[in-house]
Amino acid sequence: MKKNTPHLFFLILVLAVTAAFFGLILDFMLAVFWAIVLAILFHSTYRYIGIKLKGRKNLAAGLTLLSILLVVIIPLTVLAITLVNETIQVYQQIQDGDLNVQDRINNLQEQLPVVEGYLERFGIDPVKLRESIGETIASVTQNLAGQAINITQNVFGFIVQFFIMLYILFFFLRDGRRLIHQLVWVLPLGDENERKLLARFASVARATVKGSLIVALVQGTIGGVLFWAVGIPAAVLWGFIMTILSLLPVGSGVIWLPAAIIMFSQGEIGRGITILIVGALVIGLVDNLLRPRLVGSDTKMPDYLILLSTLGGLSWFGLSGFALGPIIAAFFVTCWAMLGEEFR
Repeated sequence: MKKNTPHLFFLILVLAVTAAFFGLILDFMLAVFWAIVLAILFHSTYRYIGIKLKGRKNLAAGLTLLSILLVVIIPLTVLAITLVNETIQVYQQIQDGDLNVQDRINNLQEQLPVVEGYLERFGIDPVKLRESIGETIASVTQNLAGQAINITQNVFGFIVQFFIMLYILFFFLRDGRRLIHQLVWVLPLGDENERKLLARFASVARATVKGSLIVALVQGTIGGVLFWAVGIPAAVLWGFIMTILSLLPVGSGVIWLPAAIIMFSQGEIGRGITILIVGALVIGLVDNLLRPRLVGSDTKMPDYLILLSTLGGLSWFGLSGFALGPIIAAFFVTCWAMLGEEFR
């Protein structure tokens, strides 16, 4: 017992200091996470630039960081500013009574009286249904606008997180390979298991961000441009909502299909046909064409697990959860598979 006491004390000390350290940087963990993800995604770019610069790591990391800013971050920032402005306008219209969702639903029902007959056959009260739908849509719209307003109010904290992420990303690009070797050397799981876990993290991060996010952004962008082209208000907001829904198995069709039905009900046959054609033949096919090429079989998880982990991640971590959720689920599956191999 006496021989093991120093080792036990040292282990407790290490765990306590580690817990204190993570508590210390807890508010910046998302910045660290996205720095890791971007370092994984742009590692090949960094290596290519490094070869061209004959091994000058600092310059290669700086140029890679600049390319990330130009290609990814600046366009997303411009889009985010436009989205915030548009959602604030919608929120203000709802608050002032200029945009009454309930009245629009009532008008739609008056133009489609046959729907009420079908609902009554199934014992559904059309009045209560209209009120429920109106309240839900208004609540969702207000929540989205409220989140956008919260972002503007917390803009200083976001800027701090953003620059911390860029700062950490520079070192992860430059020293990433060395940090991985050190991590493998320190962890007491066995080098093979540690490399398997790290490879799993990298593959799921690439598949989730490079695949799912790009596909969702393409679908949301096409949907937003489509709504703008046919004259639907708040096209950027609807494009953002379609992007979020495209990350989930429900897809963006729950937005553009009702929009087409509304157009038909209002006598806008040409606009309704345009939404249906673009929605079915362009937005619908983007997933089938791009996802297999961008994602492939990197996640190697069943669809139901991806759905649950994505929803749980969004609930826990906000928008960052679409990547964090599947990564945690992949770790869960991999750890249990390793446990089965170890003790079978």
